Amino acid sequence: MMMTMRTGLFFGSFNPIHMGHLIVAQHMQQELHLERVIFIVSPQNPFKSESELWPENTRLGMVREAIKDNPYLEVSDVEFQLEKPSYTHATLKVFKETYPNQEFCLIMGSDNLNRLNEWKEIDSILADHRIEVYQRPNSRPYTLFHEHIRVHKTPLIDISASFIRDRLKKGFDVKYLVPERVIGMIPHEF
Repeated sequence: MMMTMRTGLFFGSFNPIHMGHLIVAQHMQQELHLERVIFIVSPQNPFKSESELWPENTRLGMVREAIKDNPYLEVSDVEFQLEKPSYTHATLKVFKETYPNQEFCLIMGSDNLNRLNEWKEIDSILADHRIEVYQRPNSRPYTLFHEHIRVHKTPLIDISASFIRDRLKKGFDVKYLVPERVIGMIPHEF
């Protein structure tokens, strides 16, 4: 009998990837006993403005560089080949077809819980997948509860990609906020 491999899918713009993302990914991989966590770089999130996003291949390269020394973390550009904006249900369909013997869970921040009712095909996503939620500082109390949604205590680091971009616009150093080897990959408009 073939064992089912448990994989976490960590969706995001990663604009840029930062230390908070990496801490959450490693924490969830270990706490949930996942075989791996795959960062899914979204070229265009339906809830975000495309104008604020750095080029998708830049963001993909940053994630690849940030995780290259961790054998439990991977990155995927699967959404680059899908219709934009990126919808989670379409990505999950591709993963289920490509890896039929794997069980996938979604890793997401608590700030996204109150928007789940706006997701396309959320009922089918919840029917087939667990959503593993990590706490985000200052996120509103969530109102959506479901047997496939579990909230986990994770180390709370109050940084965000928008905070980092703001620091860059002001000419400040982002050392210790993003992996050092990613700093040189940040687009030069900052």
